[in-house]
Amino acid sequence: MMKLFVDSNYLSPYAMSAFVTLREKRIPFELTTVDLERAEHLAPAYAALSTTLRVPALSDEDFHLSESSAICEYLEDCYPDTPVYPADIRQRAIARQIQAWLRSDLMPIRQERATEVVFLKRSSPPLSSTAQAAAAKLFAAAQALLPAHGQFLFGTWSIADTDLALMLNRLVLAGDEVPERLATYARTQWQRPSVQEWIDKPRP
Repeated sequence: MMKLFVDSNYLSPYAMSAFVTLREKRIPFELTTVDLERAEHLAPAYAALSTTLRVPALSDEDFHLSESSAICEYLEDCYPDTPVYPADIRQRAIARQIQAWLRSDLMPIRQERATEVVFLKRSSPPLSSTAQAAAAKLFAAAQALLPAHGQFLFGTWSIADTDLALMLNRLVLAGDEVPERLATYARTQWQRPSVQEWIDKPRP
């Protein structure tokens, strides 16, 4: 059975992405938590599983993989019958582009609207001007990517929908001003059973 290693507080958006992918594909797996506050991710035993010393990490027998987008793509290649990426090669490339962008950009949003806002419902001070500029960039990109009357980015659900919705919900759930079409999209994605299962994990 596969093992998915996630943070013990269930706050990592990237661990959530890998978890949702496994659930959507109905792959049996064991969920193992890593206490980041106690630096368990730096221990030699975990270093043998995660080259990057981060969560999530996936173990598939004697094969170990880090980084959530790599994990999602590996699972897609291994279990293609229940896809989490679009079938069209260009749409699939855009989905991966979205994932890469959300993981590498928009740092002011990630800093000022950490996932404690999303999963622990913590309040936050108003966005700085830098974060407001990042939010405007996010809104412009999301408006361009989301079809005018579509519920999903690519006609049917993909893991990119979950990842984009999480970034938007950093703002929506903090009470920040978000274009209604994007706020509705983010709330709709949040109701997916696999996402709700992660949201309902026990947290301190």
